Amino acid sequence: MKKLLTASFFALMIGGFSSCSAQKQKTALPNKKEVLEVAERANRYFMNKWPDPGKEIVGKKVWPSNLWTRAVYYEGLIALYKVDPKKEYYNYAMDWSQKHNWDLMRGTYTRNADHQACGQTYIDLYEIDGKKNPERIKAVKASMDSMIATKQVDDWWWIDALQMSMPIFTKLGRITGDQKYFDRNYEMYAYTKYKHGGNGLYNAKDKLWWRDKSFVPPYKEPNGEDCYWSRGNGWVVAALARTLDDTPKSDPHYKEYLQDYKDLLSTLPSLQREDGFWNVSLHDPTNFGGKEMTGTALFVYGMSYGINKGLIDKKTYLPVVIKAWNAIVKDSVQPNGFLGWVQGTGKEPKDGQPLAIDKVPDFEDYGLGCFLLAASEVYKLK
Repeated sequence: MKKLLTASFFALMIGGFSSCSAQKQKTALPNKKEVLEVAERANRYFMNKWPDPGKEIVGKKVWPSNLWTRAVYYEGLIALYKVDPKKEYYNYAMDWSQKHNWDLMRGTYTRNADHQACGQTYIDLYEIDGKKNPERIKAVKASMDSMIATKQVDDWWWIDALQMSMPIFTKLGRITGDQKYFDRNYEMYAYTKYKHGGNGLYNAKDKLWWRDKSFVPPYKEPNGEDCYWSRGNGWVVAALARTLDDTPKSDPHYKEYLQDYKDLLSTLPSLQREDGFWNVSLHDPTNFGGKEMTGTALFVYGMSYGINKGLIDKKTYLPVVIKAWNAIVKDSVQPNGFLGWVQGTGKEPKDGQPLAIDKVPDFEDYGLGCFLLAASEVYKLK
């Protein structure tokens, strides 16, 4: 009997130690070298596939390579460069920008946020090189100035546009010191938040955003809930994080951006899947439910940024971030760097379905951009 009790005791002890070890692994901060390795691997896959960054993208249509999907990739690449300054990353971004003559997609005076998104990287490269090359921001500044010269503020009728264009206004505001960029940024943001779709695309009750007026009630998901698209809300998280980074705390609208950012993030922990990802539909897990990398990566980016800047409670959000990051690394990033579980371009849960670990989306660049943004902030976690 004594031997059996002793054996049972040791079994319990070993089981307890194993459980504690597994729990520590789940809550341990990602190793910085491993974060850079997995980011470099995913980026290497893409750079090898696209050795010429100026090459047109051929799909159902032919797209110039400064379209929004590629612009999001370069946002991520520049974020990675800032924590891991490899010359090849800088050269790749410079080559892309120069091949487009530092101009926007469809021309300098476009009002379309998707066409302006490339300007974020142009501004970053202008700053990285000490603001010595004003030609790098000439077109993007002219584009924003032309918008400010009009009274029109309703251009951002879909929430993706917030991430594509808001950071341009705030970057220019910070660089030039001119308040007009911050003011127009808020006017356009407020129109999207309070007016588009009737009463705005933001639902203060649920603290989430409808993608555009097509999804404002009475539109419902199959389970009867409002439709909140994961990546769409991820774009808003990223937009607000990048806006907060450049907007002075003294700005009259800083507190509203910060509150919207915090409120949106507060809804996410309870919606996270057990495996660490978020579903494409935040309120209907039965509507194409499953792993999805892009929305998840944007949430990781936004939460990690907030933790690093001391804007949100670390104790609350760090376990959520670690769980999601580990899921992406384990279940999305392949040995060759290919990213699985990426929803293709679109505007709602059904687009690009079904997803799979080995399915190539219609564009591979923006998903990588979302991932690199996340990696750059996860790397900074302490």
